[in-house]
Amino acid sequence: MATLAKRIQTLSPSLTLAISAKAKAMKAAGEDVINFGVGEPDFSTPQYIVEAAFEAIEEGQTKYTPAAGTLELRRAIAEKLLRENGLSYSPEEIVVSNGAKQCIFNACYALVDEGDEVIIPAPYWLTYPEIVKTLGGVPVFIGAKREKGFKISPEELRAAITPRTKLLIFNSPCNPTGAVYSEEEIRALAAVCEEAGIFVLSDEIYEKLVYGGAKPFSFAAVSAKMKSHTVTVNGVSKTYAMTGWRIGYLAAPPEIAKAIASFQSHATGNPNAVAQHAAMRALSVSDPSIADMVSAFSARRAKMLERISHMEGAECVVPDGAFYVMLVVEGTYGKCYRGKKIQNSVDFAEALLAGKKVAVVPGAAFGAGSCVRLSYSLSMEEMLEGLRRIDEFLKEIKNGGAAI
Repeated sequence: MATLAKRIQTLSPSLTLAISAKAKAMKAAGEDVINFGVGEPDFSTPQYIVEAAFEAIEEGQTKYTPAAGTLELRRAIAEKLLRENGLSYSPEEIVVSNGAKQCIFNACYALVDEGDEVIIPAPYWLTYPEIVKTLGGVPVFIGAKREKGFKISPEELRAAITPRTKLLIFNSPCNPTGAVYSEEEIRALAAVCEEAGIFVLSDEIYEKLVYGGAKPFSFAAVSAKMKSHTVTVNGVSKTYAMTGWRIGYLAAPPEIAKAIASFQSHATGNPNAVAQHAAMRALSVSDPSIADMVSAFSARRAKMLERISHMEGAECVVPDGAFYVMLVVEGTYGKCYRGKKIQNSVDFAEALLAGKKVAVVPGAAFGAGSCVRLSYSLSMEEMLEGLRRIDEFLKEIKNGGAAI
């Protein structure tokens, strides 16, 4: 029997898979399951982007492209970064990959050596530490406190840095918390990074999904020195409802971008040629439907927060971005539901799915064991019904676990 490589054995099983599989099986069997675990917009890709893909096929743009992406798309990305983020990059400093997730892996692959420490604020997107561990790096977590809006402070960052620290993975707007750091907050964190000489991987995939006047700010825009130590990651998945098209991109200092492009040429080669053409069109057109999508998310967010405010046994921190809410449910731990004790977020999620046919993601997957994550990327009607069921679930727990 073949022995698996040590690097693959470092990966932790996904805490979401079992519940996700159960939810899908229940739905396939005809049960009325409401899924709050979805991490993608429930909108269709805009028609003009779809038409661009058809154009590419009809024009025969179905061959290999440069490994780093077509020059046309990289130019469109460079223009977008200058126009919207105040960042000046040449096409040679940009690499297009098969989604932002591959960009994050590529950046870590280029920067993280065996034993290097990588700072990750928690709660975090569950893939960050798994990538670091696979590469032989050491994840170092900073617990972002609820009372501080799930944001870390410069003092907390400074205290986590050691001589072995190589990289900070930073995500704003954040999945799973929805936290959005202000320009002032990012500049304060950047000052610490500059002082220590560490690199930053800035994941900005949710930058357009912000509410209530929140304004995202790019880490690389702080200063020339910070730009020389930052890899900015973004993509078209969330903003343009193009999750399945698999186009992400990164912008980095020339030597890092060149190394990543070389690695990608051996690992996967170029991303999908047709999808690249569609992404170029997406980035080149001013699209009012994006504002409509953000408005719809904003309305759902408001309704979800209002509904949660009336629940007993749960609370949340108001998110300013993305499309998630972290529901704090630790008040139910140690209590029973229909004869089974709830001891953690996994137990809570499993009991909720079994009892009320509502799927949520356990916070333990994100380094936030006191919470479960809810997405409001589903219809208003379905969302409100799901929240009604969660409220009913919490009331039953308060009543000793019996149905009311």
